[in-house]
Amino acid sequence: MRTAVIFVLGLALGVAVTTKSQGNKVTGINGVNHIGISVDNFDDSVAFYEQKMGFREVDRIRNDKGETTLVFVQVSRDTFLELAPSNANRPAGFTHFGVNVDSAGAAASALKERGVTVGDPRVVGNQWTIASVTAPGGRIELTELGPESSLGKATSGWK
Repeated sequence: MRTAVIFVLGLALGVAVTTKSQGNKVTGINGVNHIGISVDNFDDSVAFYEQKMGFREVDRIRNDKGETTLVFVQVSRDTFLELAPSNANRPAGFTHFGVNVDSAGAAASALKERGVTVGDPRVVGNQWTIASVTAPGGRIELTELGPESSLGKATSGWK
């Protein structure tokens, strides 16, 4: 139940971010891309979102030991839920949200000019670049997806 509440709050945050006045927004930020949560009972949680909610798994990230570290399920055309198993370093709950950007480098530079702490962009997958933003109370990922990235393919194939 806690996971579902966090999920709904994340979606509400996403709607608020994407519908708010454009005013002082950094150019190239296009809206919320994903909500990250870590969950107890990882396999049960993935099954819940697939079987009960009807969200399609679009990517499963594994470490070098072959263990699953993340699963992305598609909530809508442009929005994903990033599920990760909780552990001692990552307790269950909301971990971050990601915004889709035209260029992770350009968005990171613009935010740094505003005095925001932003990590250097790094490649995390095929045509997939992120930069981590330190925000009050949490973390935001600047997410640049190319058309051949797993999430980019899922977005373009949405029906």
